[in-house]
Amino acid sequence: MHLHILGICGTFMGSLALLARELGITVSGSDANVYPPMSTQLEEAGIVLCEGYSADNLLPRPDRVVVGNALSRGNPEVEAVLDQGLPYVSGPQWLAEEVLPGRRVIAVAGTHGKTTTASLLAWLLESGGLAPGFLIGGVPRNFGISSRLGAHDAPFVVEADEYDTAFFDKRSKFVHYRPEIAILANLEFDHADIFDDLRAIERQFHHLVRTVPGRGRLLVADGEPALDRVLEMGCWTPVERFGAQATSPWRLELEREDASRFRVIHEHHDAGVEVNEDAVVDWPLTGAHNARNALAALAAASACGVDLPRAAAALSRFATPRRRQELRGEVAGIEVIDDFAHHPTAIAATLEGLRAATPRGRLLAVIEPRSNTMRLGTLRDRLAASVAAADAAFWFQPSGLDWSLSPVLEASPVPARLLDDLDALVNALVAEARPLDRIVVMSNGGFGGIHEKLLAALEVAHAD
Repeated sequence: MHLHILGICGTFMGSLALLARELGITVSGSDANVYPPMSTQLEEAGIVLCEGYSADNLLPRPDRVVVGNALSRGNPEVEAVLDQGLPYVSGPQWLAEEVLPGRRVIAVAGTHGKTTTASLLAWLLESGGLAPGFLIGGVPRNFGISSRLGAHDAPFVVEADEYDTAFFDKRSKFVHYRPEIAILANLEFDHADIFDDLRAIERQFHHLVRTVPGRGRLLVADGEPALDRVLEMGCWTPVERFGAQATSPWRLELEREDASRFRVIHEHHDAGVEVNEDAVVDWPLTGAHNARNALAALAAASACGVDLPRAAAALSRFATPRRRQELRGEVAGIEVIDDFAHHPTAIAATLEGLRAATPRGRLLAVIEPRSNTMRLGTLRDRLAASVAAADAAFWFQPSGLDWSLSPVLEASPVPARLLDDLDALVNALVAEARPLDRIVVMSNGGFGGIHEKLLAALEVAHAD
């Protein structure tokens, strides 16, 4: 069996390729951006990579082609697939057909925190001795890989994205997964390039709810009006709430302001008897949003038989996924932190968590608004307020952003600067930073390798 993957260097498609290789399938693929670390990971797995898209990449003729959702009609390789009548399928459909059947699937959905929550859950299941499979839109550092099959009888954790599936299938990816357990962590407007409004996304989330069986479970965050509206459309599965509300059976109480220590309370019935469990989590992450992510993961792990004390203890050994509050380096007492936040809500949550965990130095926010939603300017009016927890903000105007960030600076609650040259941005940060400061770089892209450039420039500036 020869599988050829279009868009293979994307996080989802690359992870899919690794699963296919683990199944013993011959895999090749093409992408416009073939570069490390994904290219290295794929080549080490024995996968042949083609840079760029061309009909020649389809030689020798593959048995099946998997088409990534970033590709559309007009792409030369897509056109060749259609003209040659090659069998093709979307990534989510391939996963659903070839990997998920017979598995206990746990889908992690939400506008924010999917990668962290899925990584947390996979780690809790691993710590509970279940050897789970997983496909995650990032690299969980406890595993060092973004996907694996796991034990054949173990749960499979999948990061369940609401983005569309492929050019020929405009349903959200997550409708393919048919989970037994689904986490609905939060829901607000995003992906303005494919959704007209929040109601359109709510409808897709309800399609996911429709696929969860009555013997399954929906773990739903409290205090989320959009999720409440989703459930009001119809629900046929037991619902367990998690969050901070007194009525939720899974809830948390922060014991430190930065959420690095919190108590988990689980109230439930066992054989008709009311049971109250609690455990304290003392872990390396910060931010109330991450504590909620952990709470969701604890609830899902419990549904799979991992007891609360064991799971809570395992969280102390959890390492954040790559690009989620990841410390990239420290020079002269100045930390450089990488974070994937790119939506105003995520930017604010990341900064609030780091602010509470930065008692002495300053918090400098560096932001590149480059997501499709940001490029359309849909949420621009919320950007200024999102940096309120920082001491200063440095905004980068990427070349593809067709609107000016100047109004964001004018409305900024903290001192702010706007730059459109990467070297000038690095120089400005080096001039501003001093020992004990934390520089958090937020972007959903590579940001021109700013982390390495910044660390190298700090080394030079503080060489004496």
